[in-house]
Amino acid sequence: MNNRDLTGIGMTSQRTRERLIGRLMDRGISDWRVLDVMRTTPRHLFLDEALAHRAYEDVALPIGQGQTISQPYVVALMTQAVLQSADPSTGRLGKVLDVGTGCGYQAAILAQLAEEVISVERIRSLQEKARRHLAALKIRNVRLRLDDGTLGYSGEAPYDAIVSAAAPPALPQALCEQLADNGRLVIPIGDGEGQTLELIHRKEDSFHRESLGMVRFVPLRRGPVER
Repeated sequence: MNNRDLTGIGMTSQRTRERLIGRLMDRGISDWRVLDVMRTTPRHLFLDEALAHRAYEDVALPIGQGQTISQPYVVALMTQAVLQSADPSTGRLGKVLDVGTGCGYQAAILAQLAEEVISVERIRSLQEKARRHLAALKIRNVRLRLDDGTLGYSGEAPYDAIVSAAAPPALPQALCEQLADNGRLVIPIGDGEGQTLELIHRKEDSFHRESLGMVRFVPLRRGPVER
């Protein structure tokens, strides 16, 4: 991968990225940490070449296997929400669980704001694609796991933050239980078009739920698949 690939040209240029950042700010994304990471992470590298020119539009795009790379605004909103659990002295999260690796874009964003990211994907071909993308960007603090994301990843719990890029019909108790005290989980919940993005904040053994708005995500499915 050469420098031109990383910096982009035309519709993937830095100027195009700056326009996206302006749109995110207009929609209420105000955390400078999130905006900086979104500005410098080359989203076009996570897409097939035929779609790379659309990388900095504020839309979800297909990545194969019936899955999508999330809309930049939604990625920024979810990341901003969980960053409230960051260490106040460093501004960074500790350990984060990313449910639904997909092409690896959300994991790449989180990796630049956390000490460690555990990212779970059920489809092996997508996991391998994400592995290549993260390696190309020399991101080394993401550990990829092929597993059932509905169960979280208890072997590495507790987590300061959990981000889910797929929607279960109801809040999975397993994910709540894997949050550290003061940890935050952001997850879309619901069927079809009736999904709500929810922020769950753990305080000892109680969980406060807050709605962040209506969204549309792929469903959270059980079990890993070899394809």
